[in-house]
Amino acid sequence: FDTFFAGEDRAYARFYALETIARVPYFSYLSVLHLYETLGRWRRAKYLKLHFAESWNELHHLLIMEELGGNDRFLDRFLAQHIAFGYYGVVILSYLINPIFAYNLNQDVEEHAFSTYDEYLRENEEMLKGQPAPQAAIDYYIEGDMYMFDEFQTTCEMRRPKIENLYDVFVAIRDDEAAHVETMKVLQTELDVASIHDGECEVDIF
Repeated sequence: FDTFFAGEDRAYARFYALETIARVPYFSYLSVLHLYETLGRWRRAKYLKLHFAESWNELHHLLIMEELGGNDRFLDRFLAQHIAFGYYGVVILSYLINPIFAYNLNQDVEEHAFSTYDEYLRENEEMLKGQPAPQAAIDYYIEGDMYMFDEFQTTCEMRRPKIENLYDVFVAIRDDEAAHVETMKVLQTELDVASIHDGECEVDIF
């Protein structure tokens, strides 16, 4: 995967593929949770909200990468989408058999994403600070409704990213991936998760 997207001009394509795949586990979790609820086996509304909020976050990462041109090549789209399709089935099966394993698997994926963005930021800081922020990032982090953004922050942290240039955008995305990692860790040990908007955190949201 990394070899296919190697090269200085391939960073955005690599991130596009990464974000296409990174959304998949949350779709898989939601599919299984809806199945359980339909069968009357188990109902966990908070999990539905959490995993949708995570997928909503990854969607906006994807929109940012598309605006940057990461999906310009057909082969890049083909590879990312077909990996995502197969991964969807793998995660559904894993989540049905052992949810803790499925969360641990996604923790590894999100840790890889965090490291990838962190390395890119360190190697390209000057260049990124000279580039404007994509409109998709402004729409999500600055002008958008932050309810869903808050809902995947299970550490009770009130984050409001600063978006002034492309560097800030990648910092925000990297920090989002760190938040996903922390959520996956919590879900492997706890049945309940904290939500800022449910009054479970001592945070002033106004």
